[in-house]
Amino acid sequence: MLIFPEHGFGADKALGEIRYNKSCVNCHGPAGKGVASYPKISGNEVSYTTTKLKAYREGVKQGPNSALMIMMAKPLTDEEIENLAAYLEDAKYEVE
Repeated sequence: MLIFPEHGFGADKALGEIRYNKSCVNCHGPAGKGVASYPKISGNEVSYTTTKLKAYREGVKQGPNSALMIMMAKPLTDEEIENLAAYLEDAKYEVE
């Protein structure tokens, strides 16, 4: 019997967090909690986030901020998408 994990074999949450803080935090806020017109993106299943990011990367419009998301997703590799999805699945915002 083959078992396929929810996360990709190479998904790295730590690398996902680094990439998130480089490209996503300004719009989606700390740990993907959402800011203003930019939605909450944490707490979704890995497969959901992966599918959405890959669609944006391919130029598929999926909502009012599609132009920005398409631009941001274009340079992402499959590995970066997997890492981002793994991080965002259970990302937590901690007040210091």
